[in-house]
Amino acid sequence: MSLVGHVRTLGHGPGRSRSLTQDEARDAMTLMLGKDAAPEAIGALLMLLRMKGETAEEIAGFAAAAQEQVPALPQVDLDWPSYAAGRTRGLPWFLVSALMVAQSGKRVMLHGWNGSDPTVRNGLETLAIPIAHTPAEAEAALNAGNIVYMPLEDLCPPLMQLLSLRAVLGLRSCVNTVCRMLNPAGAAASVQGVFHPSYRLLQADAAQRLGWQSLTVIKGGGGEFERHPAKAIEAFGLRDGALWQDTEAPRLQETRRLADSAGHINSLKVAISPAALPRFEGEVILGTARLAMDTLGCANSPLHFPDGSPVPTALPLTA
Repeated sequence: MSLVGHVRTLGHGPGRSRSLTQDEARDAMTLMLGKDAAPEAIGALLMLLRMKGETAEEIAGFAAAAQEQVPALPQVDLDWPSYAAGRTRGLPWFLVSALMVAQSGKRVMLHGWNGSDPTVRNGLETLAIPIAHTPAEAEAALNAGNIVYMPLEDLCPPLMQLLSLRAVLGLRSCVNTVCRMLNPAGAAASVQGVFHPSYRLLQADAAQRLGWQSLTVIKGGGGEFERHPAKAIEAFGLRDGALWQDTEAPRLQETRRLADSAGHINSLKVAISPAALPRFEGEVILGTARLAMDTLGCANSPLHFPDGSPVPTALPLTA
């Protein structure tokens, strides 16, 4: 079917329009990622979906088509997308959590794009997390330290172009969710953050349709996979391929926003060693890392700070 045909399916009008099937969505995304789709048809389809609301079948089909555009990548254990714009987030402490997971021996692939906000990519540089632009560079980084970040513009340039249409259309589209569901290396486990809670179950349902085994989705800091330590966390996703849901109790009794920890990007360096790490930020890091390890089926495995020191039962963190 042509892309215009898919637009007709979505926009026929009351009583005649319907959602796309998973196969139709896959075909539609393949067409949108190609070179011949009319920009007017792409905009129409994305905005019709915006008005209707995406289904799990549509997201699964879109994500499957997008993944077909990604080059073959080295095997990883954990997929960690980062696509939030950062307006309500402080420093990206979750990057330290990802480092801790990598230090446990699990191979972690971060990937993303954060709009005009440079905080995440500056954090990667501050923490010496390698950025790879090719599969070969990714493999070298993973072999050296079990962690790598790949920019979306290198992973899948056509998908990056669709994501950038937000500046033209003036609204978020389903492409944001598709990017979170990209899982470019086909990892068995994925952790995802969302800003809008309703997307947690949508992404879990889509992941099950794609045959994923393990997923944790939370409403995280600014839309990232980063847990607030002073709030109960509702987590959705998959365990052993089955839909799963859990509630994590607060780790701290404190009233504070994650954005309150904003500061100079070099502040992330204090997290390399626990000695000077404030308690709140420490619990952000450790709580996020523990959720990631649980997603990997390693909830009780020991964790270490990036300097190699083990995480003790009673954290020696400053107030």
